[in-house]
Amino acid sequence: MKLVPLCDRVVLKQLEAEETTKSGIILTSSSQEKPQEAEVIAVGPGGLVDGKQVEMLVKAGDKVIYSKYAGNEVKLDGEEYIIVKQDDILAIVE
Repeated sequence: MKLVPLCDRVVLKQLEAEETTKSGIILTSSSQEKPQEAEVIAVGPGGLVDGKQVEMLVKAGDKVIYSKYAGNEVKLDGEEYIIVKQDDILAIVE
């Protein structure tokens, strides 16, 4: 099964949380902060949204940083995805 986002929506797959700190301390799963970095899996076509033309600036394969409480979490075929509006994406990581 495949997720195909509509309008200005983007499907993200969250990257794994860091398991160790920079100083080498191993973190338990309960103390790991949910990362805000994700990989773009699929991008909607853009188009007319709320009377404004929206051009999609991200593409599949981009690594991005998104707003902490943005989007809807979806589980499909055992995988977890987040569907966000393009406006909730803060930056592309290069």
